[in-house]
Amino acid sequence: MLTRSPLTPWVRRLLVANAVVYLLTITVFTGPWFFDWFAFSPALVLQQPWTLGTYMFVHGGFFHLAFNMLMLFFFGTALEGRMGGTEFARYYFFCGLGGAALSYVFMAFSAATMVVGASAAIFGVALAFALYWPDQEIYIFPLPVPIKVKWLVMGLAALDLLSAMVGANDGVAHFAHLGGFAFGFGYLRWGPTRSQRETPAVYQQPVRVLAHPTSLSAEHSERQPRPQAGSSRPAYDEVDRVLDKISETGLGSLTKEERRLLDDMSQRLRGS
Repeated sequence: MLTRSPLTPWVRRLLVANAVVYLLTITVFTGPWFFDWFAFSPALVLQQPWTLGTYMFVHGGFFHLAFNMLMLFFFGTALEGRMGGTEFARYYFFCGLGGAALSYVFMAFSAATMVVGASAAIFGVALAFALYWPDQEIYIFPLPVPIKVKWLVMGLAALDLLSAMVGANDGVAHFAHLGGFAFGFGYLRWGPTRSQRETPAVYQQPVRVLAHPTSLSAEHSERQPRPQAGSSRPAYDEVDRVLDKISETGLGSLTKEERRLLDDMSQRLRGS
């Protein structure tokens, strides 16, 4: 049976890194100096250029961290499986840099003097998920009914845009969120992932209502029939190898023969 890991490598690394940094800020590095050195301050970017990357791992509180990491877990696992580990990491940090860039450009109009958190990168991840699986339904507490991801992401973007336009002084870096959205869209539209948009049919199985998006791979695995005694086991092993290759390096790394294998296997499964 075809199986996929529920927690992909880069998502695991990012979850651990953010959790460790937060624990350090509440146990060891408890002084304000830590934020002064590692949070992103638009006015100090020339003196502290390293904060363009470090601010993504610094969070202002537990709920701030929990919200970002839950979104990373729900959206990031399926997205990394779709893009491949290296491409996912490149996209993640590019969106994070976009959040810092837009914050810098609009710092004269923003109430935020210090930007912390992975929200810009996470919102970029959510945008990519919504573009690849727009009609995927998820449950959002406390709503009693599921909502399609495309409406969720559009709602978050509209809320950030409105808050930024009215200059809301709510302690949220709305321009950073918008930067993650903008840079993520640009990367997906004109970046290297553009060549990966032709998805093999084996990944186009319809998905019903799920509790969270990470069930995409799990549900797909459960739908695959076990090879019968008379079937070709080497063919299934070869499909496993190709799927592992996609997880590591993305769809763009497949050869014509490997794409043909996935198409043939998809037709066989649909026939079953």
